[in-house]
Amino acid sequence: MNAQAAASLLHFAEETVPGLRGLDGKAAASALEQRYGELLEALRWFIDQGRADEALRLASLLAPFWMATKRLGEGSNWSDRALASPGGSDASRAETFFQAGLLAFWRGDDDGASALHESALAISRKTRDPSLTAKALTGLARIALRRSGLDEARRLCREALAITADTIDRVGRSNALHVLGVTAQMAGEFAEARTLMSERIAIGRETGNYAAIAIEASNLAMVERQLGNLDQAEALSREALEISYRRGDDWATPLMIAGLAAVSAQRGELDRAATLIGAAEEMMESQGFAWPPDERPHYEKVVATLAEAPDAGELERARAAGRAMTSRATVDFALGARS
Repeated sequence: MNAQAAASLLHFAEETVPGLRGLDGKAAASALEQRYGELLEALRWFIDQGRADEALRLASLLAPFWMATKRLGEGSNWSDRALASPGGSDASRAETFFQAGLLAFWRGDDDGASALHESALAISRKTRDPSLTAKALTGLARIALRRSGLDEARRLCREALAITADTIDRVGRSNALHVLGVTAQMAGEFAEARTLMSERIAIGRETGNYAAIAIEASNLAMVERQLGNLDQAEALSREALEISYRRGDDWATPLMIAGLAAVSAQRGELDRAATLIGAAEEMMESQGFAWPPDERPHYEKVVATLAEAPDAGELERARAAGRAMTSRATVDFALGARS
């Protein structure tokens, strides 16, 4: 590895990683996978050569790829190494702290995530960067949600929205809308949740961020389901699953499947619900992902419904069958006609 090769690989990551959010996310992930060994060599070279800014930039660029490919622990280790290098711009360091915070959050390390997001927030406040400030605030809001701190999450997200209100920023605002919408849903404020989630879907369509569209469609399905609008909830969950699977988003796919399981459980289609929830559980466990705080109560409700059913033993067998299904078979089953 030399300076020219490392710089070329950094440029490749800058050009390729944004594609992870689009409909062709699977192709972008494949391109990154093919050169993953080289990208790590470049990251190691930047760290060893004391080129902190390039190391931080590459580590933060790779974070969405690490999340998408189940490399949470590996990503956290590389992020820590990059952050341990002295120097680099404030913007690069703050972004890496934020992305490392997300990696820690999805591993279930709330204390580690909180410290990383606090570091990102301190730098972004100092530099008066509205987008990074908003992202750091919403990172902390995610942790507050997991700790049942709805009021604190709402306060943090509203501050993030206020900071980005008169700017051209879309990323920080989108993040704030997402977490605030989740907060409203968890608080039972469904009209507000619907408005916030719909605005984020609109931003996703405007910016071509299909990852955001899929996640927010899934969240909106959760709202519609609680309002009793099961047909609308199913349509939104199906759209979210179709987008996520096409994009190769292994992280989001089990959440969409769990949403369809919840619809089936509410309709009394318990065999289908058991199969789907078993498949979703296996996907989550195999990736080492913790259930998000807004998703966990709905997942637990499905599991409780199955356990309390008269034919719980048969349903447990259906759940085990779901766990044994391949991802492709699960998606085909989830999107297929209901029996």
